[in-house]
Amino acid sequence: MTIMTISEKCAYLKGLAEGMNLDASSPEVKLINSIIDILGDVADAIDEIDEDLETLNDYAEELDEDLGAIEELLYDDDDYDCDCDCCCDDDCDCDEDLFCEICPKCGEQICFDETVNPDDLVCPNCGAALCEEEA
Repeated sequence: MTIMTISEKCAYLKGLAEGMNLDASSPEVKLINSIIDILGDVADAIDEIDEDLETLNDYAEELDEDLGAIEELLYDDDDYDCDCDCCCDDDCDCDEDLFCEICPKCGEQICFDETVNPDDLVCPNCGAALCEEEA
């Protein structure tokens, strides 16, 4: 079973209409022939769009491969090995020691350096004071 393209289906319809030997001067046949011609134009436009889309997809794949190569050059895995004891991801670029606390209200982990007084910290997630004094 062969699947026809839209252009092939339009050509088939045009052939069927021509093979029917209809009176080309009748308004109905003129309408049908015009519709078939328009369908052919639409099919041609769709074919052009498909070709353009395929070209764009190929170009996007090339860009993705090029970007991957650039990322490998710029972001060598050795650059992301973090030896610090902070709570951040393995890809941190900490040059100083960080301290981490858990928000007592929402459980968000908050990291800060030694220049920040932990008593003054407020959770950026929920706004709760990080170090609440017990009464």
